[in-house]
Amino acid sequence: MYSFKNDYSEGAHPQIIDQLVRTNLIQQNGYSEDSYCFEAKEILRRELKNTNAAIYFVSGGTQANLISIAALLRPHEAVISATTGHIFANETGAIESTGHKVIAVEKGDGKLEPADIEPVLSAHSLAPHMVKPRLVYISNSTEIGTHYTRTELQELSACCRKNSLLLYLDGARLGHALTAEENELTLADISRFADAFYIGATKNGGLLGEAIVLPDPTLYPDFDFVIKQKGGLLSKGRLLGIQFLELFRDGLYFSLAQHANTMAMKIAEAVKECQYTMLTVSVTNQIFPVLPLSVIEELSTKYDFYIWKQIDKSHSAIRLITSWATEEYYVDEFIKDLRRISSQ
Repeated sequence: MYSFKNDYSEGAHPQIIDQLVRTNLIQQNGYSEDSYCFEAKEILRRELKNTNAAIYFVSGGTQANLISIAALLRPHEAVISATTGHIFANETGAIESTGHKVIAVEKGDGKLEPADIEPVLSAHSLAPHMVKPRLVYISNSTEIGTHYTRTELQELSACCRKNSLLLYLDGARLGHALTAEENELTLADISRFADAFYIGATKNGGLLGEAIVLPDPTLYPDFDFVIKQKGGLLSKGRLLGIQFLELFRDGLYFSLAQHANTMAMKIAEAVKECQYTMLTVSVTNQIFPVLPLSVIEELSTKYDFYIWKQIDKSHSAIRLITSWATEEYYVDEFIKDLRRISSQ
């Protein structure tokens, strides 16, 4: 059975494994004070076109979100998120456990816009009796495969700054957003528009790891204390630095994400040819075909995927995710099976 269930079923890109082995016995300082982390951060700063950015390597996405939001907010401050947002739907109350309320906004496409922010601010204006909305959380690409255009992110950033809100971007699948069809955003743009964000490697070729970026570190002088307090400071930080160094040294990060997107779009085109619809309009590596239950049942005998949402009594949306390591052979096999089953 071949899995289209997620983009972290495989280990890591061989180039990363080879470099981890090659450098294994070379002694380095701990806690990300090693030469690999230093070099990786310099490469990332060049990509960001921001020589002052502070960069911190942590092991996973939930950890990055928890640490960042805990560091950015005071105890009485809250987060605005779409209901699809990972911090709201899939992190076991990690943000709430640090004492911060998540104010959820229903969004069919998973993307927040200025028109979603103003009503939340109005509804929480009775100070000091209500939590104070202070941070807007978004994901790019989103949890349902959509992505922000440059204009959309710029407008949301302007709204946040107008209302003294921080803009935080979850970049678990940032590579896929940046290599999506018709994307205009760059890492440098995100460094200008967001107050904090992270670049995800776990879902794009890394064994594990995310890079938290603070474009203006003077706003958060004690961020490293929070990382240590929350258990995010690895003694063998070199393991994360080596991975980001390999991913960004020669553009591997972007080529891996592009491959995942290409494989997903190939399946999406076949879904449309079979006259099926999509739950969302996605140009990244997550797609959500709406299929008859009979088709889903037969496909599930050979392929692993999530049944995402029931549409009606005879149809459901499934989630298919391709990865940096998805072989085109299996994509072609899935398409052949989909066409065969659909023509019966």
